[in-house]
Amino acid sequence: MLSRKAAATSVVTTSDSESVKFSGESELCMEHESDLDWFCSSEQKRICLHCTIVGPCQSHIVTPLVSRVTGVRVSAQTFPEIILSRCSLFVETVGKRTMQVSKASGAREQVVAQVSVVREAVEEEEQRLLEAVQREEERVEQCLLTQRTRTRLVHTLTNTPDIQLAVSKGDGQRGVDEPHDTDHLNLNASCSDSKLMRGLWASAILLGPTANLTFDERTVSSALSLSEDLCTLTFLPKWSRQSPPYNPARFDCWPNALGTLAISSGTHSWVIDMGESGAFKVGVCYSSMGRKGSGNDSRLGYNIQSWVLSKYNGDFSFCHPKSLGLLLDWPSQTLIFYDPDSSAVLHSVRHAFSGPLLPAFAVADCSVSILH
Repeated sequence: MLSRKAAATSVVTTSDSESVKFSGESELCMEHESDLDWFCSSEQKRICLHCTIVGPCQSHIVTPLVSRVTGVRVSAQTFPEIILSRCSLFVETVGKRTMQVSKASGAREQVVAQVSVVREAVEEEEQRLLEAVQREEERVEQCLLTQRTRTRLVHTLTNTPDIQLAVSKGDGQRGVDEPHDTDHLNLNASCSDSKLMRGLWASAILLGPTANLTFDERTVSSALSLSEDLCTLTFLPKWSRQSPPYNPARFDCWPNALGTLAISSGTHSWVIDMGESGAFKVGVCYSSMGRKGSGNDSRLGYNIQSWVLSKYNGDFSFCHPKSLGLLLDWPSQTLIFYDPDSSAVLHSVRHAFSGPLLPAFAVADCSVSILH
């Protein structure tokens, strides 16, 4: 009971104190006997003018009591509006978050559906390839069995005495063909090839970073200019060309240049921005490819040491893009040309590369750049 009375007394006292602080009744300062018509924000109490000048509150933040009362009343009036505004903002934020969650859920369902379709396609393709390989294995095994039977028969006939051969019947009388090589004993490697699997594999590889590639300035033809960052080749008209210092690695006739990265392992990709160029070549070549003269030995794509995709006057077997990507996978000995935007495979080459390959380029119009 005492604690309740004390609490009630405290509440009444606090309420009375606040009413005294902000009441408009005129009271006198006990120290200066002046009207308490100022309010000290530091000590949260009413003071007189002398307290602000010579009293204990001369260095505090003080305001006229009327202004203080007006400010408190305005704050009390605007407080509900602030609460409503914040509530509206909260509701709006919750709505946006709910919408974002809904969009994320829809996107997730879309991704799951797409992945499911891809998974089903991959499983079907895998089953088809496995069945094709199994049929090919069975065919080769049957051919091997037949070949063993024939070999055994030839061995028997070869080691049988002539008298027994003369009286024997059946295959011995008809004779046996001479043994010879046959393609029936070779496994058809194309039975394991699949454009779908190759495209999906390339798309997965292309999600990774591209190679840190630049042009090798030692190889740049005098018909081309190289940017300071070593990433852009520009074709030069004859009147603006200069004679660079001699270098055995430089192409002296064809407008070619090679990259700095020699590839003999791993998987690497790079993207070329063709801009407005109407004539160019991109691909790879052996480091031993010829560099001098106007013959085919130093002409990209016209010898057995280079593999390129070229464009001239819009002559493409596919719609020409603004950029072109190359993917070289050394373990599978595969070179792929692809569209960087859609990751669609434009052309692919499988070859038993016998040495390190260098990115190769030729420009006969405008400029091309390596994108990083």
